[in-house]
Amino acid sequence: MSTNMIKDILENIKEELTRVVKELGYYSDSLEIVLEIPKDKGNGDYATNVAMRLARVARKAPMMIATEIVEKFDKVKTHVSNVQAAGSGFINFTLDIDYLLQVILLINNEQENYGKVNYGNGKKVLLEFVSANPTGYLHLGHGRGAAYGDSLANVMNKAGFDVDKEHYVNDAGNQITNMALSVYERYKELYGLPIDFKEDYYHGKEIITIAEMIKAEYDNKFLDNFDLEFFKEFGTKVLLGNLKKDLERFNVTFDNWFSEKSLYATNAVEKTLKTLHDGDFTYIKDDATWLKTSNYTDEKDRVIVKSDGSYTYLLPDIAYHANKLSRGYDHLIDVLGADHHGYIDRLKAAVSMVGGNSNLIDVEILQMVRVMEDGVEVKMSKRSGKAITLIDLIEEVGSDALRYFYVSKALNTQMDLDLGLMKKKSNENPVFYAQYAHARICSIFRTMETKGYNFKEANSFEHINKDATKNLCLTLLKYPMVIEEAASKRLVHKVTHYIDELAYALHSYYNNEKVVSDDLEQTFEKATILKAVSIVLKDALALMGISAPTQM
Repeated sequence: MSTNMIKDILENIKEELTRVVKELGYYSDSLEIVLEIPKDKGNGDYATNVAMRLARVARKAPMMIATEIVEKFDKVKTHVSNVQAAGSGFINFTLDIDYLLQVILLINNEQENYGKVNYGNGKKVLLEFVSANPTGYLHLGHGRGAAYGDSLANVMNKAGFDVDKEHYVNDAGNQITNMALSVYERYKELYGLPIDFKEDYYHGKEIITIAEMIKAEYDNKFLDNFDLEFFKEFGTKVLLGNLKKDLERFNVTFDNWFSEKSLYATNAVEKTLKTLHDGDFTYIKDDATWLKTSNYTDEKDRVIVKSDGSYTYLLPDIAYHANKLSRGYDHLIDVLGADHHGYIDRLKAAVSMVGGNSNLIDVEILQMVRVMEDGVEVKMSKRSGKAITLIDLIEEVGSDALRYFYVSKALNTQMDLDLGLMKKKSNENPVFYAQYAHARICSIFRTMETKGYNFKEANSFEHINKDATKNLCLTLLKYPMVIEEAASKRLVHKVTHYIDELAYALHSYYNNEKVVSDDLEQTFEKATILKAVSIVLKDALALMGISAPTQM
């Protein structure tokens, strides 16, 4: 029995349709057989319009062709209980419920391994996301990137990839210098000295906290002896620690924290510049060094060394991606903010220049996020009176709800986070609805325990209304295909849509079927089905970084 039963079923139906069409003499190599799920359940579980596609070749009405196909179609071989021609030539298939119920036994046997596919075939992938400057708290956009990146890694690992998650620590640029200078001004302020706060300095409360920490540990040591490197290192350590704590509260961890400073310590930036020079990818103009990115797909060339000899942010970024490639990864994925859309082509060009292939890297761009309450955009935190941070949202609605909503839409669409909806304890809130489905199943097992029922998993289903389980079975069957699609196309929201669908199927079944009764065999058969649902529901939620509570 295959973990990808539904794929096998659909392939078998397509193969049988191909055989029949060939036997009828209507086949051509260009024929594509597509199976779709009818909107009306009365039209079966799957349908095809292949008869309509063959009308011109066969020179017959589609309904006549459909009837011919139905007459020759082998239902037994394809696990189909009914096949019929309908409408203007559609062919509808109803799958055999006894065969479909085998998915329950399969899931309960495989547990959380159900849904695993080998699409990635062990390919090593480095997934970089968040990569926020350690100069303050994470904001809304960082939260969306964190939820998406972490969930994508989980899904890709389930689909057979070997994914490492990496955070690039921007600890070597001007922003770190400005952070250190900001801390020093606050440090002076603590001693009543006048301060000179420049426009590009950082004003966050965390900067004052760092200054207070330095005063508490070193007193006035630096008042007349400012040490820029010390302030950089001290401030970065504290702010990076805060960033890690916030991400951990969001159920996001990284395999690697890669320091930009290490690129300079190992002369990787200078070596990369030499590689670009030696490869004839650069030229000098107006005393600056330009990169020939327009030879690739970029709209224009880019400066990598300014006329004053300082580097633009692009050069260390190229060195960083050269380092990624040198570590033996088969594929690179970067998750970047909306303001980086124009960065994709130059990054792909640069990867090619340092010996890679532009196809080795994919860049996912996340779109803007707004926080809404009662239909009005919320821009300021109630807690601090300043811009809303990720930690503000976590404390307001909880990590589970926030992660679910963040990944519920495609990354390339703008998003509104509805604070009121995320906090609702009702079926309107999709994460509550999904978690309640899991808790509901757990409650049923507690009820059986209270009644003294010694639950034993059923290995067949002879005492239940099998047709009532069909929607659950069909939904459970789709899970491996959802995983494959979400991983291969990097569409994490496909998993949350699936969770919505499975939760709905569960609640519908629960509302229509009394699970616990005096009939032990029937009760255990139904409970066996619900156990399979709970396994898949818990696993899908876990992939999204969301808990599956046992009671609510």
